[in-house]
Amino acid sequence: MKALLLDGENLTVRALGEAVRGQREVRIAEEARGRVEAGREVVEKALRAKEKAYGVDTGFGDLADRSIDAADLARLQLNLIRSHASGTGDPLDAAEVRAILISKINGLVKGYDGVRWEVPATLLALLERDLLPVIPSIGSVGASGDLAPLAHLSLPLVGEGEVWWKGERSPAGEALERAGIPPLTLEPKEGLGLINGTQGISGILALALSEFDNVFAHAEVAAALSVDALRGTDAAFDPLLQRVRPHPGGGKVAARLASLMKGSAIRQSHWMDEKVQDAYSIRCIPAVLGSASDTAEFVRTITERELNSATGNPLCFPEKGRILSGGNFHGEPVAFAADFLAIGAAEVGSIAERRVSRLLDPRLSGLPPYLSPDPGLHSGYMLAQYTAAALVAENRILCHPASVDSIPTSGNQEDHVSMGFHGARKARTVVDHVRRVVAIELIMAAQGIEFLRPLRSSLPLEAALEVIRREVPPLANDRSLTPDLDGVLRMMDEGSILDAVAQNFRGEIS
Repeated sequence: MKALLLDGENLTVRALGEAVRGQREVRIAEEARGRVEAGREVVEKALRAKEKAYGVDTGFGDLADRSIDAADLARLQLNLIRSHASGTGDPLDAAEVRAILISKINGLVKGYDGVRWEVPATLLALLERDLLPVIPSIGSVGASGDLAPLAHLSLPLVGEGEVWWKGERSPAGEALERAGIPPLTLEPKEGLGLINGTQGISGILALALSEFDNVFAHAEVAAALSVDALRGTDAAFDPLLQRVRPHPGGGKVAARLASLMKGSAIRQSHWMDEKVQDAYSIRCIPAVLGSASDTAEFVRTITERELNSATGNPLCFPEKGRILSGGNFHGEPVAFAADFLAIGAAEVGSIAERRVSRLLDPRLSGLPPYLSPDPGLHSGYMLAQYTAAALVAENRILCHPASVDSIPTSGNQEDHVSMGFHGARKARTVVDHVRRVVAIELIMAAQGIEFLRPLRSSLPLEAALEVIRREVPPLANDRSLTPDLDGVLRMMDEGSILDAVAQNFRGEIS
């Protein structure tokens, strides 16, 4: 297993996703320790010189003008963690907590937050033992970063709060003792260093984007299968068309679809048909999926920049010996990106649902109604399209941007906030909905091709069909379709469909 070394500079969306799924061991790069210790020394010097610094020897937010006695500085940090752990709602899932942990560790080891080395090292110990803090899903407004979620993330470090460990929800103090992790006593600036920052937004957004990468690759396969099942033309995928409208994503999608369909006997069987062009849901796949791809690449750039940024407040600069208070914690950059990802992903699901509907309509598909061999007595895939429509409809609601909203907090000290945490969470929900729509299209396109036998599709598409048939037999008589959908979703998550396609594919897989 290749290790993921967190150095504060090089964390990628792909690496984070792999680590969250247990495909990579997480470590801290050795060279990071010197940076963390140098940042801590800036805080120590300020304390010795009795320099007033926000959050080090002052209150927080609207209480920033309140000086704190030296004897109370450690207590100040503990009170900060306790008071800010005020979230509510269902806990974040394990993948989201792991993503936030990785993002937080990576942010701290940049060395600008002024914490001791023991702080990121203890967070890593939690991750290594899969001892995951219980983090309520509601409470962040993306203002000073993600204060409430990160406070709940941090409470177990001092032996308080709750964690998930070995499938059980336990008091953190008991779990740390069983796991052999000594709790920390926070020192000046460390509570603030833990809870200031955008690691909630950026961690969940990176996870959503990692999941979207997988969904998008399956969406291309599903689209190619549907085009073949509907006996569409691949003329719209001609590189000449893409060359004169040179959006990168559109060109890549068109090239992949053409390669996926190359050699299909189904396509060759209607090469001389009089049909000049197909409906938009077929003809415009490069434009729609290509735009979503380009949007995802923009989001990736913003997200990876944020993952490797110092987003606390104040920040410590050893090279200048200064502690500066600013606005690096504001979640706006990733808040916008989260909204953009949700919109781009939703359109992948929206156009897929239109192909699903088309496959069911004999007037548009030339296939039996609802893809049933005995329509009337059997309803076939009628309700699968209802489910796809419900998912698409909910995505439209979720795609209202969170980042245009703002509710002032902290006595109007924090008078403009990003709502980025909302955006990241809903982006991940949208991606999951699209994942389910794509699974429905894979199932129905496979059924459509059954009616075109003995003609065969291309090698990569036939390989995909073979894998799908391991879980989903052709539909002869009505049955509950939920187990079929769950089976394809499992295969998508495991990557078995894409693996089979890749082994028979001459081209680039998304």
